[in-house]
Amino acid sequence: MAVTIQDVARAAGVSASTVSRALSSPEMVRPETRMRVRAVAESLGYRPNPAARGLITGRTTNLGVIVPDLTNPFFPSMLRGLQARAREAGHAVFLADCEEDGAAEAALVHAMAKQVDGVILCSSRMTPAMLEKVLGLVPMVFLNRVVPGHPSVIMDGAGGMRQTIDHLAALGHRHIAYLNGPRDSWSNRERAKGLRRAERHRIKVSRFGPFAPRFESGLQAADLVLASGATAVIAYNDVMALGVLARLAERGVPVPGRISVAGFDNITFAAMATPALTTVDLGGERAGRAAVDTLLAVLADRDADAPRQVLDSALIVRASTGPAPDAGPDRPNPGGTQGEA
Repeated sequence: MAVTIQDVARAAGVSASTVSRALSSPEMVRPETRMRVRAVAESLGYRPNPAARGLITGRTTNLGVIVPDLTNPFFPSMLRGLQARAREAGHAVFLADCEEDGAAEAALVHAMAKQVDGVILCSSRMTPAMLEKVLGLVPMVFLNRVVPGHPSVIMDGAGGMRQTIDHLAALGHRHIAYLNGPRDSWSNRERAKGLRRAERHRIKVSRFGPFAPRFESGLQAADLVLASGATAVIAYNDVMALGVLARLAERGVPVPGRISVAGFDNITFAAMATPALTTVDLGGERAGRAAVDTLLAVLADRDADAPRQVLDSALIVRASTGPAPDAGPDRPNPGGTQGEA
């Protein structure tokens, strides 16, 4: 039979209400009483009823998390960090997938609002108009999107793109292609900002898309990249980049001998690809933990200024990038203009 709060009260020689305060509002109980109650509760194996505690505190100890696509292998590492940090803080996580649909995401926020203390929105796909209808329903933290006046944790996609451009420039590439992600993706817009680095190196940029962030999109885009004459391609994410590698292999195009390929996210499969994929590590697990810490800080002080944290990114160089096919060690930079396809 489960240990009850009355059992703890009898063993500690206090009332049940004192036990409740000692465990949920310890500042309201004298230190010696609090220590005795907690010691007895621990020895008896007592665990507070979350529902009953929620009636007292107004908190559910549940956190909602919405991701755009659970099949995207980037999100498991982020969710692992997020769930681990939530568990450490004594919170459960309710997870939902909006399937890259902003309207579905908004509906999920409405559905979760009364069941959780706060919601973490990962790479939110909601339009500004959709956001207006859900902001204020429940405390929110935006992971990898900036919404003015609301807390966020940002992975530095623009910085990662600049690192990738510098890497390809050093390898002698003077014409690269970029495969855009979803049209409504804030992350894609940030990556595109980093493309401006190409101007410094006098690199021509051909842009294709928008594409769904899926393997099949990379298969489709590879032929467009080859037709453009680019000697390197950067995909919005690793899943698309793996599709590019697969299509190039089908066509017998050597990587990186004829064309270099890079992605974003540093998913597990990136290191397993043939050749292993050069990619930008955005710190997914670290971002998940940071998002929970940010939401807990918001719940502790809702009147505080909305915090914003930017996490560093890091380029991971692997075998899929190499010297441009026409770049010799003494070859001068011929210049070029930045363009769009």
